Amino acid sequence: MKDFPMHTSVSPSTAPAPGTLHSFLGLVERHRVWATAVFFAVFPLLMPYESVAINILIYGLYAVGLNLLFGYTGLLSFGHAAFLGVGAYTAGILIAQHQVSWWIAVPAAIAMSCLVALLMGLLAIRTRGIYFAMVTLALSQCVYFLVYQLPASGGENGLRGVNVAEVALPGMTINLLDPVQKYFFMFGFVVLAMWLLSRILASPFGGAIEAVRENEARARACGFDIERTKLLAFVLSAGFCGLAGALNAIHLGSVPIETLHYATSGMVVMLCLLGGMGTYFGPFVGAALFLLIQDRASAWTEHWQMIVGAVFIFFVLFFPRGVWGTLLQKLNHGR
Repeated sequence: MKDFPMHTSVSPSTAPAPGTLHSFLGLVERHRVWATAVFFAVFPLLMPYESVAINILIYGLYAVGLNLLFGYTGLLSFGHAAFLGVGAYTAGILIAQHQVSWWIAVPAAIAMSCLVALLMGLLAIRTRGIYFAMVTLALSQCVYFLVYQLPASGGENGLRGVNVAEVALPGMTINLLDPVQKYFFMFGFVVLAMWLLSRILASPFGGAIEAVRENEARARACGFDIERTKLLAFVLSAGFCGLAGALNAIHLGSVPIETLHYATSGMVVMLCLLGGMGTYFGPFVGAALFLLIQDRASAWTEHWQMIVGAVFIFFVLFFPRGVWGTLLQKLNHGR
């Protein structure tokens, strides 16, 4: 039996409404995919312009990929730009140079990113800790130079001509030259990806990767195949990043070579830390903070990186679990 000490001297008129906020949070947790869809349906109204909202969707999805590996499995990777870039270049080359339809190019981009991740993962999962991070960084740079040397990639000029002006769907045509329609085209992919993430986390595999994160030795003793679990998490993580890369290629109409640069890998780690590792919605919070600060700061000075860096240090010091993670921790502590 539990004892619940109550301050019975407080009158009903002055007592706070019990559990209203926590009941709402519980409802959101149980229906997190629907909550995500509803929030992003009105998200453009909260942003200064639609292109920022689209970038937050794409880079938030990119961070979701890393968060599956870093936040939920406990493996820090400095090589995820490889998967974003491979997805972007695969979709871009198919669309720009082979006139392949977008609905074939996007799945092909995801599949190619997963294949690259499988090859990288077979080598990387043999290591642990900082060595894993360094190996992924080295392998990512190998991918960078391989793509750079491909004639189809455009070299340092990047890939141009990824033109998808409109998307024909049953009963409707989406004009991607209209920023609002383009946003909701990206929105559909993001909601589908978040539904898939929710299913992964709710599955036995989701429990397995969290067990690996919490105590790898104990998970191994319980009978989990640690290497296979890590490898599958690595490949699934790359799939989300590959989708983000394909969407970014369609959004920009081009693929800059910087998409594969190690700085892009560092940026996504920053997004996860800002929003909150191991949280469902944290990557989008981190992406929104980073991109909005970048957008405002770059309008004031060309040295906007200094402002972003200072803000990042502030949040790391005072929000150690990330903005969203710290908020959830405080609300759960108050239950």
